[in-house]
Amino acid sequence: MNAVKVYVYVAGPYSIGDKNENVKKAITAADELSKIGFVPFVPHLTHYWDAILPHEYKFWMDYDSQWLKKCDALLRLPGESKGADLEVQICKEQIKIPVFYSVAALEQSYFSL
Repeated sequence: MNAVKVYVYVAGPYSIGDKNENVKKAITAADELSKIGFVPFVPHLTHYWDAILPHEYKFWMDYDSQWLKKCDALLRLPGESKGADLEVQICKEQIKIPVFYSVAALEQSYFSL
């Protein structure tokens, strides 16, 4: 396992389709990342915060974008998502961190010899 800690933002669908299933997919991806040695951030977990204390969409996007700026890379999960697409755009145009579309590609980029 690599000693360097790489922080990865997990972006993907949330509000389109089954929210619980989307949260589960994000958590599953994060678990896979953590087993490899990455430190994932899962914005989907605010699903539970919002269930208890709801906020507007803009609040969550602003909150998530602050965390995105702290990460080293973004993993874009499959599926339609305007929010995740915006996060990809922020990575490419503003904060200049790499975007990956699979755990394997992310692992190869950071942990291959």
